[in-house]
Amino acid sequence: MLRLSKLTDYAVVVLVRLAAAEGVQTSPGIAAATGIREPTVAKVLKTLAAGGLVASQRGARGGYRLLRPLSAIPIADVIAAIDGPIALAACVDGSASECESLGLCPVRGRWDPVNDAIHQALTAITLADMAEAQVPRAFRVPVRATAVLPAE
Repeated sequence: MLRLSKLTDYAVVVLVRLAAAEGVQTSPGIAAATGIREPTVAKVLKTLAAGGLVASQRGARGGYRLLRPLSAIPIADVIAAIDGPIALAACVDGSASECESLGLCPVRGRWDPVNDAIHQALTAITLADMAEAQVPRAFRVPVRATAVLPAE
């Protein structure tokens, strides 16, 4: 099963909260508004800052702010900032980790198209889509007209 970490889930909540409240927000304030423990919020914000999604501001009026609007932040960027590169298998071409049966593997390098498709899908979904609970345009299924049968 493909599963994201809890920190990635928390990061989405924190980023959406930052967008909802204008200006600079503190980690205790975000924690109170979201119900996520403050040490976890602080950890998430620090990681998001390192990933270039938020900026920190020091001082009496310090805190964090978004660097881009939610509509310009793909969910793939959040996942990469918190969990690292998006990949289903560790044997993706260019991966830092290696499998013990790399030399004999019959599917070596064949996970790349799967990983690319997942990355493209996650890049098409923005935090604005998440905040508004909308299906991104790229994934909307066209509605087909259904035939209405006459009543007997």
